[in-house]
Amino acid sequence: MKQQIMKDPTFLSQPAPATGLPDDQLAQNLVDTLLAHQDHCVGMAANMIGVNKAMIVLFIGVLPVVMVAPQIIKQSGRYETKEGCLSLLGERPATRYQAITVTFKDRGGVARTQAFSGFVAQVIQHECDHLAGKLI
Repeated sequence: MKQQIMKDPTFLSQPAPATGLPDDQLAQNLVDTLLAHQDHCVGMAANMIGVNKAMIVLFIGVLPVVMVAPQIIKQSGRYETKEGCLSLLGERPATRYQAITVTFKDRGGVARTQAFSGFVAQVIQHECDHLAGKLI
């Protein structure tokens, strides 16, 4: 079910617990909300819909992919950019990495480790910042 976008900076500044278990209802709410905003949004974290859990969703190609408790374990190719966010007005500067490796659980609870680069890597970093309570 599509959820409202959280805009309260105090709530968004709270780090999510580092571990997470699959939560199918939360995952579906994230997917539904991302799809409802897909014309101007490519990813979101659970706190963006008011739930302080370690879960993100993002488009990889045309498919929304859910990641539970994502952790960036490797990064290279540092660069500076500006990013916008559904939860906040305007754009803000951000330091990102061109290539990252992430450990996470998929929607079914299976542990995964995967490398990402380019724009997908940037989106994952943005959403992981949300989970860390960093306002972008």
